[in-house]
Amino acid sequence: MVNMTQGWALLAVVYLSIYLAATQHHRKALYPSAYRIKRGTYLLINPTFQRSVEDVKLLFEILLAGMQIEGEQHSMLIPDEELASLRSVEKLEVICEDVLPKSLSDIRRLTAGLARRQQPLSWQDFERTVLTLVYTAQTLARLSSQQQREAWTDAVIQLFRAVQKDLRPS
Repeated sequence: MVNMTQGWALLAVVYLSIYLAATQHHRKALYPSAYRIKRGTYLLINPTFQRSVEDVKLLFEILLAGMQIEGEQHSMLIPDEELASLRSVEKLEVICEDVLPKSLSDIRRLTAGLARRQQPLSWQDFERTVLTLVYTAQTLARLSSQQQREAWTDAVIQLFRAVQKDLRPS
């Protein structure tokens, strides 16, 4: 009887280990940096900006105000001082500076992952994908080299298709 119980316990532990590994791999596939603590606070693991309709409206207002997401130096700029000073903007800053992919190779990895997925994005990943699209479009606008422009244009198109795919009714 003890051997049978130990066997079931071992089987349960193995199953749970495989399950947890699989879910963590799936969870980390698109935005792995969202699960790393960078700013020293546990609350910023898997940060999300939009938690209510008011947050959606605020993000839209911030984007209309001309928010800029800079490149590798990971900085975000909101020209409107009043909007920039809002406490809730801190999470948006963390997302833009620490979570979004900034290099073309990281964005290509993301678009490949987005193309492979079969299910709709989680709302967190949808938000991050839209913000990555904003960053990519802003980067494209600053480029002068034709070769770089073509590569970044392809990334913008792939990100747009991923967002568009998620917005279609099932």
